[in-house]
Amino acid sequence: MNRTKNRLEKMYKEVIIPQLMKEKQYKSVMQVPKISKIVINQGIGDAVQDSKRIDDAVAELTLITGQKPIVTKAKKSLAVFKLREGMPIGTKVTLRSKLMYDFLDKLISIALPRVRDFRGVPRTSFDNQGNYTLGIKEQIIFPEIDYDKVKKIRGMDITIVTTTTNKEDAFELIKKMGMPFAK
Repeated sequence: MNRTKNRLEKMYKEVIIPQLMKEKQYKSVMQVPKISKIVINQGIGDAVQDSKRIDDAVAELTLITGQKPIVTKAKKSLAVFKLREGMPIGTKVTLRSKLMYDFLDKLISIALPRVRDFRGVPRTSFDNQGNYTLGIKEQIIFPEIDYDKVKKIRGMDITIVTTTTNKEDAFELIKKMGMPFAK
């Protein structure tokens, strides 16, 4: 399996691992935290009225990530939202290895700078297991999406899952990867 390394993956292996080993006094390379996967989740609330919305969301998420997402279905029936159990209500894709690094590189260097009035991503979105979740309001910040063909502006949740178990190590890792955190 001889695949080419992404710019971000190469930087992680050659620069970030030695820096973290020195700063955190790790004895083994295996102790250094790394990003294990990225999960992108998109809820489509108006899919209840029009099931074609799911197909549009799947197509857009496939363009953005390079991998076909799965359709998530409702677990419970809720009469208030006219929702029945098993109805499609969203899309989800899990990226690993090369696709994960490609997506993260594109997110950091291309998509986030295109956000209007962007002042950095919040530092407070880490959970206690060292995972970072970022909410994006518009899918049109990604270069693959043609603004003229978009039927509805949708947001998405991007969760960066790390191998560390605390917020501080995860913050250091993601910051060194180039994530523009708010001051």
